Amino acid sequence: MDLVGSYNATGAVNQQERLDAYIAGFVDGEGSFHVALQRNPCTRVGFQLVPEFRVSHDVCRKEILDLIREHFDCGSLRENHKNSIGDNTFVFVVRRRRDLLDKVLPFFEKNPLLSRKQREVICFADIVRRMDAGEHLTAGGFERLAAQALRMNGGEKYRRLQGDSVSRILRDHMPGIASFGGEDMVRSAWRHAEPDRNVLALGAERT
Repeated sequence: MDLVGSYNATGAVNQQERLDAYIAGFVDGEGSFHVALQRNPCTRVGFQLVPEFRVSHDVCRKEILDLIREHFDCGSLRENHKNSIGDNTFVFVVRRRRDLLDKVLPFFEKNPLLSRKQREVICFADIVRRMDAGEHLTAGGFERLAAQALRMNGGEKYRRLQGDSVSRILRDHMPGIASFGGEDMVRSAWRHAEPDRNVLALGAERT
């Protein structure tokens, strides 16, 4: 029996577990799981859903973001607000759906967060997987997922709305959805396009 090899293997596993726990804890404090509405004139309702995982931190500890990016082996790292005076933060962002499905979500299912943010992870995972199944490509499916994202992003504020349904809120944002009756929500050439930075966060206009 190779005791040295066994010890080294066990040590490597323990070191990886410690790193995973550290990253999960860091994300619990500094990360977010968000689904936004992005204006897209090439869709029939003028919007598309944009799931995004991000972690931000001050430039003086940017090496932590470098470590997280290296660990997930995907996403991008950039200045948070490049032209903003006094903002010294950097942000690690993952938007590509395949990376979310294959790398980000499995990690946080294996290493769940300990705060209430874990509920966001569960909701986020459900939306991303429903999108991967094509549910957002029908009018009804898009509305259901957008409503789910609105509740996730808006938190308790939207659960306390009185006299206003989620459907009405969505139709305020997306007038085209009320008159759209077809099955195909998005033109095929745009279904898998990487979204740009022109994002309208769900609920941001109703604060």
